[in-house]
Amino acid sequence: MPADTVRAVLFDLDDTLCAYRRSGDELITTACEAVGVEPFFDGATYEARYGEFTDESEDVADLRERCFAAIAADRGRDPEVGRAIARAFAAERDYGNVRPLAGAREAVESLARRYRVGVVTNGAPGMQRRKLAALPFADRFETVVHAGYDTAAKPAAAPFHEALSTLDASPDRAVHIGNSAASDVAGAHNAGLRSVWLRQPDGPGDHRPHFTIDRMGDLTAPPWE
Repeated sequence: MPADTVRAVLFDLDDTLCAYRRSGDELITTACEAVGVEPFFDGATYEARYGEFTDESEDVADLRERCFAAIAADRGRDPEVGRAIARAFAAERDYGNVRPLAGAREAVESLARRYRVGVVTNGAPGMQRRKLAALPFADRFETVVHAGYDTAAKPAAAPFHEALSTLDASPDRAVHIGNSAASDVAGAHNAGLRSVWLRQPDGPGDHRPHFTIDRMGDLTAPPWE
């Protein structure tokens, strides 16, 4: 893709631009311990099931309870144990306790000088706004789409198209950057965008990104150029 054809760059938020000081896996382990059970699922399992519950949930706390209850049932456990773990998880998580991912500031500021930029994130608007506001480059984004609330959740095409409509860019002139192969890479492809995957230890699975980066700072020299 020649550089002059790119008009817009979209970013995922969680674990792409910012990270909790404690990972989702650590919080699930702590929450299980608080309930008195051995951990029987991890953050990847939660992420994979998240989108199933967005339409029926009142808010992120309700969504997490529904999701954890379903995971518990699938593992042969009482769904109420899953709900208890979800409540303990919420009690442990400090939604304001985020830090920018290494290289994220340099990447965003570099790209914002050359492209129109936005965020497409799965998550409740209030929670995601607090995370974004804690980042020193939040004012660089022209639009933020809260997928699963403003539109269908990623990997649906709708949130990407919603962001691009604000940025006055077509899918074939846009790229999306994210860490989740299942949400970000697949979602970008569903919407007709090129994908940039921030490499994770477990690999991309069946989802093959157009470009792969090892760290956010790599984006100061965009791989599509």
